Amino acid sequence: MKEKVKKRSFLKGAALIAAGGFLAKIIGALYRIPLTNLIGGHGIGLYQLVYPVYCLLLTVSATGIPSSIAKLTAEKLGRGESDKPLFKTALRLFLWIGLIGTLLMVALAPLLASAQGSREVLGGYFTLAPSVLLVSAISVLRGWFQGRNDMFPTAISEVIEQAVKVAFGLFFAYIFRDDIPKAVVFLLLSVSISELVALLVMIALYRLSPARKERGKDGGRVAMKSILHTSIPVTLSALLIPLSTLIDSVVAVRLLGAYAADPVALYGLFAGGAVTVINLPVSVCYGVAAASIPAVATAKAQAEEGGREEKSGKRVSVRKKIFFSLGITVLVSVPAAVGLYYFAEPVSQMIFRSLKGEELQTLVQLIKVFALSAFTLSCAQTLSACLTAQGKPQYAAISMAIAMAVKTAVYAVLLKNAEFSVFGLAYATNIGYLVAFLLNFVYNLKVSKRTRSKANDNGNRLGQ
Repeated sequence: MKEKVKKRSFLKGAALIAAGGFLAKIIGALYRIPLTNLIGGHGIGLYQLVYPVYCLLLTVSATGIPSSIAKLTAEKLGRGESDKPLFKTALRLFLWIGLIGTLLMVALAPLLASAQGSREVLGGYFTLAPSVLLVSAISVLRGWFQGRNDMFPTAISEVIEQAVKVAFGLFFAYIFRDDIPKAVVFLLLSVSISELVALLVMIALYRLSPARKERGKDGGRVAMKSILHTSIPVTLSALLIPLSTLIDSVVAVRLLGAYAADPVALYGLFAGGAVTVINLPVSVCYGVAAASIPAVATAKAQAEEGGREEKSGKRVSVRKKIFFSLGITVLVSVPAAVGLYYFAEPVSQMIFRSLKGEELQTLVQLIKVFALSAFTLSCAQTLSACLTAQGKPQYAAISMAIAMAVKTAVYAVLLKNAEFSVFGLAYATNIGYLVAFLLNFVYNLKVSKRTRSKANDNGNRLGQ
């Protein structure tokens, strides 16, 4: 009975984050319809030149935070300790890191705009920079709630964040539709505005949460070093995808420029079109990844404590929880990948209505080629979260580093051939995510085997 309750709690948490993430992605995808009509393919291409840099710095300052804080919070609660010292230390730490990220983005803006050959996006870097600091604070709050298996604040804040971005983005795009570079600058400003609103929502939810007043035994001060020990490998793992995308925005565009009339627009079809569509099912599966962290982390902590669940004679099975999470991910991602392959054209026409003729057909073929990644990236994401929950996020970082290196090497060869064109980038990315998935799977088997052996030893000692 207790196991069924836990499964329902897991599924509820996963469903909440999945629903919030999916709704946010749908809003973002539908946003592309009027946005593309207003600023065209070239405007979308300029927007995508700046966004990878933002995602890169955002990952350093924020992306690894929710999962690492969720893991640490779940472990504290599992031991009956207060999580207040952890929360306060984490908030101070990541606010400083976020501030450094914002200042770094401002400082590097001229150099990056010049390297990308588009000085017209310089202002966009400045208007987007505050988001790095804002998301750092949001991420600590989201991680704290997720560690308590409360996924509602993350879900609702994601939806509000996306809705505000769309509202301000379309307003600015319409006002400045005759000046595309200026429109792009203000579109990026709308991202900073949306993050500010999301932070205010999270602060309000935190202050209203009864959990804020809960007390547990004093676990002592939490050193920043202990938080960084978990968050740095998680951040490095998450950092690799935006870092790879940043490299793509420079290298791939230059390679395509050897034979394509408008390489920026062509890259925009992949990064702003195909990737946007494929990320819809991936965002749904993110709910499973987020929910698996407190579940697996708690199971591991209990295994290390005594090898049995509280008030139960049943042995803790970390591997069982991993396979449960992966199974749900497969059940969602496989039909999604198949659906995207067979319905690529209607999906493209629905989301990107302004695209016609050759541009539309290129996007349709890109989605068909890239559909496999809806499955492999979703599974790699869940398995990466399970490694983090087991205290081995460095393994996920290693697998993703290998995967992105493979991807870059493959498209560096394929894009030199005009017959492959931008499709070479999609093929290479498929291969990269497949490598990440397989390596993460193998790592999880190895780590969970060690945990099971330790749980058995602890259980045998307690039984003696």
